[in-house]
Amino acid sequence: MDPLLLIANAGAGSAEREALEQALAVLRAETDVEVARTSSPGDLDGVLHRAASRTIVVAGGDGSLHAVVAALHRRHDLGRSTLALLPMGTGNDFARGNQIPLDPAEAARLVLVGDVRPVDLLVDEVGEVVVNNVHAGASAQASRRGARWKHRLGRVGVGRVNLGKLGYPIGVVLAAVRPPFVRLRVEVDGDVLCDVDRHVLMVAVGNGSTVGGGAEVNPDATTEDGVVDIVLSLATGPLARFGYVTDLLRTRQTERDDVLHRTGSRVTISGEPFWCSADGEVYGPERHRAWRVEKAAYSMVLPPR
Repeated sequence: MDPLLLIANAGAGSAEREALEQALAVLRAETDVEVARTSSPGDLDGVLHRAASRTIVVAGGDGSLHAVVAALHRRHDLGRSTLALLPMGTGNDFARGNQIPLDPAEAARLVLVGDVRPVDLLVDEVGEVVVNNVHAGASAQASRRGARWKHRLGRVGVGRVNLGKLGYPIGVVLAAVRPPFVRLRVEVDGDVLCDVDRHVLMVAVGNGSTVGGGAEVNPDATTEDGVVDIVLSLATGPLARFGYVTDLLRTRQTERDDVLHRTGSRVTISGEPFWCSADGEVYGPERHRAWRVEKAAYSMVLPPR
């Protein structure tokens, strides 16, 4: 097998380092692996500059994968790149949606025997990328509040076995109790899905299916079909909100009458100020954002079909 370039977080804890060593033992039994530990965008750029044609193995979570893909996209090297993932984050939603094993050692075995296939990417109007999912409204509020609880609860437990993964579910409950209703115009491929005359609970644009460590907000989304999956909830009443959250937990939300479900290649959200959460990074408030699908933007090592 060709040599690999593995990128890891320089600030990883002892449990993450131990898991990484186990994964490296699997990889090094079959090929040469250069390990580069980065702590800043400058470090990452320097590492990617010497990647050449090697497969880039990202050891980290959704944020780490996002950072590498974004850097390669800025360098105009993404289309020539092949990536693989060793899930070592809290949520690992890209891995979940693509059936990549969550155990780093098992994921390392996949790096050696998996299929290299093209995957899609979302790019917004200012050139920022979304690898997995971007959502606005109550779901973004859940991410904002969940991030605080993730940080607090991440201290409870041992190593990777801690309560940090409960952050997003707690955020969902808090956002459902006091949601930020907003009037939004949502357009999909030029067609108006919802206009500003209605309050929106949340809208999720999914390249991948899950957020927050496994919540299937966009259950039909896949990174390989050339379109994104859009789920928009109009469940603004107290009982409707409770029903939506209940159905979300059972992955039945798209069957509801107050949920609109579409697929498309271009999505625009505008209207009252709203917050966004893209691959776990929260930003805003915004008045207008637009995303388009870049089909087969890069190659990824994935489980055989």
